[in-house]
Amino acid sequence: MALVRSDPFRDVDRLFQQLMGAQNGGRAMAAPMAMPMDAYRKDDSFLIRLDLPGVAPDSIDLTVEDNVLTVKAERTPPPPTEGIEPVVCERSYGTFTRQVFLGTNLDTDHIRAEYEAGVLTLVIPVAEHAKPRRIAVTHRQDGQELSA
Repeated sequence: MALVRSDPFRDVDRLFQQLMGAQNGGRAMAAPMAMPMDAYRKDDSFLIRLDLPGVAPDSIDLTVEDNVLTVKAERTPPPPTEGIEPVVCERSYGTFTRQVFLGTNLDTDHIRAEYEAGVLTLVIPVAEHAKPRRIAVTHRQDGQELSA
């Protein structure tokens, strides 16, 4: 397996964030927020798609350290408008963050990222050393044993 499942406490963290969001009127929160993710394998690469609606592309920050991919993005709230009173505020604003633990069989030096229509797509190739390869079989006729 090339991707390692994320932190087992993620659902508890999301619940906490939702509760904090309700207490803050759904506005910006101090704690980073999670982002929904799908991961797929396609040929010799892994694809990760993260939902980041309403995020400016220049606010997206990707880093890899010790096979941990960290995605951070920020969605800023609209400026306050005179005479408008919020009735329902469910959209989250602030910093979104997600960490994905990558297996050692992925080539973290060649990750590609594309952001389109609120979806960040990451393409992570499988490392050359982890790809299947053929091993030649030699035939001995003299009865000698193979030494290690």
